[in-house]
Amino acid sequence: MSIRTDLAVEAREMYQKSNKGDVPGVYIKEYNEGECKITDVEILNEEGEKNLGKPKGKYITIDMPEFVFYDKDTMIVVSEVLGSVLSGMVSLEKSMTALVVGLGNWNVTPDALGPKVISQIMITRHLKQLIPDEIDENIRPVCGMSPGVLGITGIETSEIIKSIVKKIKPNLVICVDALASRKASRVNRTIQIGNTGISPGSGVGNKRMEISERTIGIPVIAVGVPTVVDAATLANDTIDLAIDQMIHQSNTGGEFYNMLKAINKDEKQKLINEILNPYLGDLMVTPKDVDLIIDNTSKIIANGINLALQPAMKLDEISKYLN
Repeated sequence: MSIRTDLAVEAREMYQKSNKGDVPGVYIKEYNEGECKITDVEILNEEGEKNLGKPKGKYITIDMPEFVFYDKDTMIVVSEVLGSVLSGMVSLEKSMTALVVGLGNWNVTPDALGPKVISQIMITRHLKQLIPDEIDENIRPVCGMSPGVLGITGIETSEIIKSIVKKIKPNLVICVDALASRKASRVNRTIQIGNTGISPGSGVGNKRMEISERTIGIPVIAVGVPTVVDAATLANDTIDLAIDQMIHQSNTGGEFYNMLKAINKDEKQKLINEILNPYLGDLMVTPKDVDLIIDNTSKIIANGINLALQPAMKLDEISKYLN
């Protein structure tokens, strides 16, 4: 069964679980930055692409500390870690223009991350053009947009971005989007940064046209946070935990527990999907405090992008340019 996840680190974990070993064609590096765990997954060749089901390139995952959204100081620390990671992927001269795109539907809270980030990005392209003498020469020209979704505009998001790129000719696009996770523990706790572009909606089974260097002609960096998990996957994991616990606690070794051990987990997930689909459809689950979480996650992401695009400035200086 295909398990929905946008995270390369989860695709790697699933491969290792199924094949009992490292992933051929994939380089892995894990380290810590303060309270944040960082996992660098680099897909090196076609074999790695096949094994993880993702394009060749780099995927960096930042695992945020618990309760990060309730502590302003920790939010700033995570923003600085994100800014540092992004800086290593942003290859621009200070005169080059960056376009930040907030993907998603602003009317649906778990999908509103991208538009909320755009409202907090330091936008400077117009200032560099209109009042160049009053703007520090170290400030990079940055523009931003939130193109909405196909259901609202009737236009493919990639077509909108491609048209704008052709008109204003930026040197880099940074796309921000909500993702889907395979594990509930990673929902709203993980940031993924990749240099291979993005296919909006792929994690929730609504894959749209790809946004990448191949399709729009300039480098694309994707920044995303998983905000939902598939209900069928969640149910499957819950049943697995219950079965494992029953087997662990049982000393009888009877026929019933031997039957539990013999259950094929792929067949079980297929059965769960068949049972849930008529009643729930493609249900996605998100935490009850998602409004607060999305608001604060958007601040973390926006601050990280601002720091990466304006390396000559600190957060308190950047805040003066925001509404």
